[in-house]
Amino acid sequence: MTLFARIAAGCAVVAALFTGLAPAQADTAYPTRPVRVIVPFGPGGIADITARVVMEKLSEKLGQQFIIDNQPGAGGITAARAALQGGKDGYTLILLTNGTAISVPLFKKLPFDPVKDFAAVSMLGQFDFLFVTGGASKHKSVQELIAFAKANKGVLNMGTVNVGSSQNLSAELFKSMAGVDLTIVPYKTTPDLMIAATRGDVDVAIDSLAAAKAMMADGKLRAMATSGLTRSPATPDIVTVDESGLKGFEVTSWNAIFAPAGTPPEVIATLNKAIVEAVASPEVKKKLLDLGIEAKSSTPAELEDRLKADIAKWTAVIDAAGIQKQ
Repeated sequence: MTLFARIAAGCAVVAALFTGLAPAQADTAYPTRPVRVIVPFGPGGIADITARVVMEKLSEKLGQQFIIDNQPGAGGITAARAALQGGKDGYTLILLTNGTAISVPLFKKLPFDPVKDFAAVSMLGQFDFLFVTGGASKHKSVQELIAFAKANKGVLNMGTVNVGSSQNLSAELFKSMAGVDLTIVPYKTTPDLMIAATRGDVDVAIDSLAAAKAMMADGKLRAMATSGLTRSPATPDIVTVDESGLKGFEVTSWNAIFAPAGTPPEVIATLNKAIVEAVASPEVKKKLLDLGIEAKSSTPAELEDRLKADIAKWTAVIDAAGIQKQ
């Protein structure tokens, strides 16, 4: 065999070897080790449970553990910092919520930009808030509530959790859109708020279905309306505020997965595909719906658009309410 022939034969062997290695390389695609998912809230809340339900299914689909790392505090700043320090390889993710959109106008200065510093992956779920009143309350509907507030300026009390929360800003939005003079009373915790509503300390309270469900079942609380533009699948028999006459009123809270900006597009695509499939699972849908959460995925572009839209929306509400920046 000539030298040229030997070289040609050798090249053919090398080419064959690389061709044979291609499937093996594909088998080692992301993820090859556990993935950390940072949640900016403590264990047991709606965001934490949503993340755990979906990540459990994601672990099954991708063959690696997606481990929840709860890092509450500082309005989500602690969690955001940890996520940004975790690298851009897809092995550190973060759960962001509509609360992140609220933080942008609420804080004087954030040490991160949620739009520029994070890459959207997918929504996990969304949920509406409930307007509830005490079981013995004279207020029966939102229409009646607005009429009462207009006829009795400054008398009506609306309870929420702390200033700047989604619930609190929902009350500010209601007050502004209805054109009524009412007092918004912030409570430190959800249990305190629910007890205040049952006792009649506040005329109306705004919080999640999960927070009010047990007391509603006991007749201690009564639902007046939900905050979404359309009725929630979790509460199909409860009218919306929009249906009740306050046209255009809409507040829907959401939970979603993001990665540090710069994470490879193919990793984002892998995660998005797996999350879409996980969220579509009947098992996941049922678990979340039992908590009042509608399982809902998205494309990265849809999620980014929603984050931007919510930042604009809540900036206007905070400015109109004159809420002091923290």
